[in-house]
Amino acid sequence: MEDSLKAQLALLRKRIEKVDARFQPVERVDDSSALGGVEVETSLGCHLELDRHYPLDHEHGNVIVERLSPLQAKPWVYLDTETTGLAGGAGTMAFLIGAASMEPDGFRLKQWFIREHGEEASALSSLASYLSRFETVVTYNGRSYDQPLLETRYTLSRQRTPFSRLEHLDLLYGARRLWKMRFESCRLVELERQILGHERVGDVPGELIPQLYFEYLRTGRAGKLQAVLEHNALDILSLAFLAAIIPGVFEDPLGATLRHGAELSGLARWLEAEGRLEEAAAMYRRAVDAPISDELLFRSLWALGLIEKKRENWPAALTIWTDLASGRNPFRGEALVELAKYYEHREKNWFMALECTIAAAKLCPPDEITQRRLRLETKIEKPRSRRLPGVSGLL
Repeated sequence: MEDSLKAQLALLRKRIEKVDARFQPVERVDDSSALGGVEVETSLGCHLELDRHYPLDHEHGNVIVERLSPLQAKPWVYLDTETTGLAGGAGTMAFLIGAASMEPDGFRLKQWFIREHGEEASALSSLASYLSRFETVVTYNGRSYDQPLLETRYTLSRQRTPFSRLEHLDLLYGARRLWKMRFESCRLVELERQILGHERVGDVPGELIPQLYFEYLRTGRAGKLQAVLEHNALDILSLAFLAAIIPGVFEDPLGATLRHGAELSGLARWLEAEGRLEEAAAMYRRAVDAPISDELLFRSLWALGLIEKKRENWPAALTIWTDLASGRNPFRGEALVELAKYYEHREKNWFMALECTIAAAKLCPPDEITQRRLRLETKIEKPRSRRLPGVSGLL
């Protein structure tokens, strides 16, 4: 018993020593030069800048940088940040800012690295100067995160934000419209893998990045931050490739080379929301003819039927509702209700309307069905023939 207690106490002492060691002062040796780059001096201090160049033949998954050449004509800058926290707020700082553009000789990326908090103002000043030659900033979820965070940092450093004159194209919203029904996640890394065919090896998880920077601030050892710089660079490169795809799809939906039913259905939903019903109907038809899951097939058919109803294309709507009503699917009951409405109000075929209503009663909530059934039964029970006007005077 006594030996067991001694063993437990010895183990406890070792654990306490490990905890104490974590909080002992560490002699800081700044080796940020291991990251490469050059120290840049501005009127507000100095900071570290790194330049990367991806030539036209650089492969990124199953695509090459040369495919980005059409983007040269657009005054776009692709931007992403790595920060000291994922929640944002005034206490969060972007310690690494990456921005890039497509040039005639390839894709050029610049990264601003802040080695200590006192260098932030200098880095922001240099970034503002760099952004002055562009008209649109392209991000992925930057409208709600990167740009507001940087604007706050400019305000705190008493500098004018460069974003007030820039248009903002956030690709997250278009990506979700296109791919949220196809993939489990629309995270940039997931689309990079699924759409661009690039599989990251040894990538640092985003949630660990703040911890790695704080460790650098404490120890001065920058070796682990090399993976953070690579993570940021890959994010921006993938961002540019998606910028070569997503905006063009929405500019010319019918000319898009999408092949998966989920993508086509997502684009059709956007067209429908924009009130472009004819284009939406054409896109839904392409979706149901493409490889697509059963669930999304039925949903697309149902949406297409409602669009044809709005367009008063009754033969097309009737065909779709009949198909949905003839087999098991989530919209069978609703399709039967639409058929009942059509036969009652447009063809005045109350017997067919009642038949559809009775079938729908087994699948739909009873409230509307009950009232419709009573109304149709009343119409059918009324005398089918009436005396013509003036007939009584002849008898």
